[in-house]
Parts: sequence; structure tokens; C-alpha cells
Amino acid sequence: MASLVLGPLLRHVGETDATVWVETDGPATVEVLGTQEETWEVSGHHYALVCVEGLAAGSETRYEVRLDGELVWPAPGSPYPPSSIRTLGDGPLRVVFGSCRYARPEAVADDKHFDADALDAYGVRMMRSAPDQWPDALLLLGDQVYADETSEHTKERIRAKRDIKTAPYDQVADFEEYTWLYRESWTDPAVRWMLSTVATSMIFDDHDVRDDWNTSASWRDEVKRTSWWEERIIGGLSSYWVYQHIGNLSPQALGDDELYQKVRADGGDCAPMLREFAAAADKEADGQKGARWSYRRDFGRTRVLVIDSRCGRILAEGERSMVSEAEFRWIEAQTEGDYDHLLVGTSLPWLLARALHDIESWNERLADGSRGPRMARIAEKFRRLADLEHWAAFRKSFDRLGRLFGRIGRGEQGEAPATICVLSGDVHHAYASQARYDDPAMTTQVYQLTCSPVHNYVPLAMKVAFRLAWSRAAEKTTRFLLDRVSHVPRMELDWDRLDGPFYGNEIATLLIEGRHATLLIEKASARAQDPRLEQVCRRQLA
Repeated sequence: MASLVLGPLLRHVGETDATVWVETDGPATVEVLGTQEETWEVSGHHYALVCVEGLAAGSETRYEVRLDGELVWPAPGSPYPPSSIRTLGDGPLRVVFGSCRYARPEAVADDKHFDADALDAYGVRMMRSAPDQWPDALLLLGDQVYADETSEHTKERIRAKRDIKTAPYDQVADFEEYTWLYRESWTDPAVRWMLSTVATSMIFDDHDVRDDWNTSASWRDEVKRTSWWEERIIGGLSSYWVYQHIGNLSPQALGDDELYQKVRADGGDCAPMLREFAAAADKEADGQKGARWSYRRDFGRTRVLVIDSRCGRILAEGERSMVSEAEFRWIEAQTEGDYDHLLVGTSLPWLLARALHDIESWNERLADGSRGPRMARIAEKFRRLADLEHWAAFRKSFDRLGRLFGRIGRGEQGEAPATICVLSGDVHHAYASQARYDDPAMTTQVYQLTCSPVHNYVPLAMKVAFRLAWSRAAEKTTRFLLDRVSHVPRMELDWDRLDGPFYGNEIATLLIEGRHATLLIEKASARAQDPRLEQVCRRQLA
């Protein structure tokens, strides 16, 4: 009989439907609340995404998982409350978000750099609290796994499989090794239970594939010449599609997804099909048609729009864009209509420390050759060394997103929402900033809310660098330099830091009720053996 390897993960939840994802160790019929789904195979691994329909709106329904009729979830003697599906209703909404979660606590138990895992701490608190205090949605904004920074346990498995004296050394090489990372990350008991009962959405960032993934055209040209990149990117995008992407989609979207329907109906090993898809998706950065990883979800009067800021980049100098023209038009179309709050999830912050923003925008101009080829080569080296690759380093896209927010906030695309909140991670500190538009018709409050890491550590040098970047002295210096020596166009908006920077393992929560919204940032305890959370920031947004 087949057994459960990973999951269940509760993914999409609507008013009357939900999807539940599982991995099993063999072919099986998966059953959740009377709905059955056959597993499908990828390279010897077996998966299913069960679409449960006919639920009551605003209800809570406990569920179990059966394989071939045998109960496999919850495990016998589980100390956790029953897993449940809570469908959307008219009440308040609690959205938890964060990014950059390195493995599970046990994988780094001997590494004193790591404090408690904030997601683990949240799961522990959930099991001790009433269900009406649980979050309605969890948004993981990148770096769910670290393909280029593996744990000691994973390194041992890699050594037993292949020679690590040749590239990619002890980094992940292919789909099989990616499955090890997900198993390592998602088997923490408290996190596993939390993921079984909180609707979870995800998007990748660079470490899901490789540090600085798609930073620039020259970075891409270099990595494509290596012997290992093709298998890495195919394994990375194939596994991302299986473990993360399909769960972001609603049952209706899954029904319209040609690849997903082919995988379900194939009956054999779907690896060749996914390899072909992943290879095509990777080519979007070269200007070819790729895959759209961005997606939209509505939670009542709150709209969540998650933007891929990695795989869909256009990288040719002079044409650099965070996403393709077709995808930007899709993004703009998704913001039309009436809603109270717009949450834009993108792994990379839209608003950085102002000094860092100015440096990234200036660097992009230099790397594009505005001061000649020699300066372009120097700027490219600095771009990679300092990770200058956020929205500010894609200035046309930064400006276009800002203009879109302006149109929304003036009520040109529907009723102006109370807030637009850009939710991000990546930068290994947490902060809140507010955009300023010199426009009396702008009624919406626009924020950048950043929370990172959930479970990692921040070197002292990085803390010093970010504190300096947030200082008024650094901001004045970069503005003076840009005004005097650069040709970077002036921006159409400005912004102010409200809270932070905060350092440590953190998780953030948005509490939304009607047109009111409150931000809460909490930090995990210093001791990994004591997973608790303490509040470091609380701010009324609207």
C-alpha cells in the first residue's frame, strides 16, 4: 500500500471549493472529503492535487486523507488539531506572509547562526490557539528551498549519488535532488500541520534556482555556457511547477491548464513532458514566449496579485523589463474592478531604502553602456557583487508599476481601494515604507511591506550595509551624486520609511476588516529550541 511522503498541503481555497496537494511513495487513489483523484508520476515520484467542491461558503470542514481507502492523515496519536478547510466568507481576513526559509530547524540544529524558525513558531502558536485566531491565508514570497546552499544532510545525500568535485559540486543538480529539498523543508511537524490547514500561495525567488538568477543578460550568457545549468533550470522549474505552482491555481484555472490536464491523463512518467515545458519557460528571458507564473486570487473584497519577478524577466540591455510586455498588460488587466485592498506579492521589494534604489537605477544605466563599454563592464561586476537586481534595477518596470498604482488610487480602473500593499521579501530584513504621490486625486494609501527571512541568518556586514542604506546621510549623498553626474530620469513619486529595519527570523501579518488594515511584524525567539514570537511592529495602514 502507498504511504504519504509530503502533505497534505491546503492550497487554493474559494467560497465553495479547495485544493489539497499530496506526494505519495507509489501510485494510489487519493481521497479527501469523498473526492478521489489518481496520482500521476514524475521520475518515480507520485503526486495528486485533489479538487474538493460543493463546500458551504464561510464554513469550516475537518478533513482526512485516505490512500486506496486507508487513512494516512492525520497520523495516529497526532498532538495537532484536526486539519480543516475554512472557506471564504464575509468576515475579517488575516494574511500571513514572509520569505527566505532555509530547510527546517532540525537541518541546522548544530549551526549557532540560526534562531528559531518563525514559520515553525507560528505553527506552534496556532495549535495552542482557537481556530478564529488562525490565519486565513499564507503567502510565501520566495526561497522556499535553497538549491545553491544545501544543508549538511543534503550534501551527504549528494555525495552518495554523484561526484561533488565537478560542477555543480554540492549544490542541487536535477529534479531528484530538488525533491530532497522539499522533503527537508516541509516535514517539520508544526509547519506540516500548519500547511495542511491554512490556504497557502507561493512564488519563487533566486535561491529556488540559483543566487542572482536572471540578474542580467551577461549573467545569463555565462551560466548557459556551463555544463550543469541546463539540468539545474529544468529540474528547478519542473519541481516548482509540481510542488508550488499548480497549487496556486483555482479548480477552474486547473481545468483550463493544458499541461496539467495532460499530466493527469498521461498514465506514465510525465518527466519528458515537464522537461519540455521547463526548457521553454526558461527561454522567456531571451525574449521567447514562456510561461506565466504570475497569478491572481480574490479573498472577498481583498485582491491578491502575485507577480513573477524572476523567470519572466526580459534581459536584453536597453529592453530590460521585470516581466514581458504581454505579462505587464495581463497584470494591468487584473487590477481592474472594485475591491477594498490590493495586495501585490512580488519576491523583490518595489520600494527599497532610497539610497540603495538610487544606486541600482544608476548602475543599470552604466551597465547599459551610457558611459562606455569599460564602465559597463565595471558596473556589471558591481551589479552581481552587490545584488543590484530589484525593481529599481529595472527602472522602466518600476515606473510603470508606480503609474499603475496611481491610476488605481485615482479610481480610474474602478473604485479606489483603501490600500495598495506591495508584499515582498528577499533582502533579509523587515520594514514598512509608504509611497508619496504629488497628486490630490490620489486617495489610496500605497505601502511597501517587506518581511525576510522566515528562517535564515543575517551576517553582521549585511546588517551594517542596510542600516547605512536606510540613513538620511546615505540618501542625501546618492541624490546629490545622481543630480550631478548621472542621467537617471527623476521619479514620479517618493517614499518614506515608517518602520524598521528589523533583523532576525520574522513573519508578518495583515489584519483586514472592511476598509481597515493593520500590519503586524513578529520576530522569532533567539533560541531555535524555543519557537516563540514577539511583536516588533504594529501599524495601522488604513
